[in-house]
Amino acid sequence: MKGRLSGKTALVTGASRGIGKAIALRFASEGARVGIHYGRSEAAARAVADAIAAMGGSSFVVGAVLGDLKGVETLVAGIPAGERVDILVNNAGQSLPAGLAAGEANFDALVGINMKTPFFVTQALSERISDGGRVINISSGLARLPFPDAIVYSMTKAALNAMTRSHAKALGPRGITVNAVLPGIIRSDMSDWVNAPGGAEAASARSVFDRVGEPADVADIVAFLASDDARWVTGELIDASGGQFLV
Repeated sequence: MKGRLSGKTALVTGASRGIGKAIALRFASEGARVGIHYGRSEAAARAVADAIAAMGGSSFVVGAVLGDLKGVETLVAGIPAGERVDILVNNAGQSLPAGLAAGEANFDALVGINMKTPFFVTQALSERISDGGRVINISSGLARLPFPDAIVYSMTKAALNAMTRSHAKALGPRGITVNAVLPGIIRSDMSDWVNAPGGAEAASARSVFDRVGEPADVADIVAFLASDDARWVTGELIDASGGQFLV
């Protein structure tokens, strides 16, 4: 397959569903070989690989339960020997009830997957990422919004934003760009309330376009950042909320 990412290899964490799946498929449509990471559902990851194969693309599947250093080590060890990484997408994440009364278990789980994991995955692969490569972090619009029911989640995504800018400066001398994409409400497993009665209407009201965001809306932005067209963009926190800050 020919496209803007032909000849590139990308690793997408949390690529078996939702936004990660959409990113993996979008990358494949642009000609990239895609590493599909999954945490628990190998069958779902294999289904993504089958979809990529059906479009004439190439992929590999890596399983690892992320959230601590052992998970990061398992992920890195699962990348085929000799496989380079041109594009890293830190997409794997989790949302749990964690407001003012958050318990330590949920606090630690959110920090582990949303903060610790992208930091140590990037660290572990930093020497393996090709000069001129890309690191793209999937953050959240909640990093910029006060939301009492998700205080800890918002904190972890704000930390990811800070990491993005610092990594952009650290890796810039090698021509590696580092950016973050901040989705708003997206129709996915993490926002399954959208499919409940009245959910779609409530979500649509948060966008100036009066519709619910779809995973492909985010994947298209990520594909641009992964391409050579975005070579002069780094350290940016790109809103992908459909204008939620305008309503």
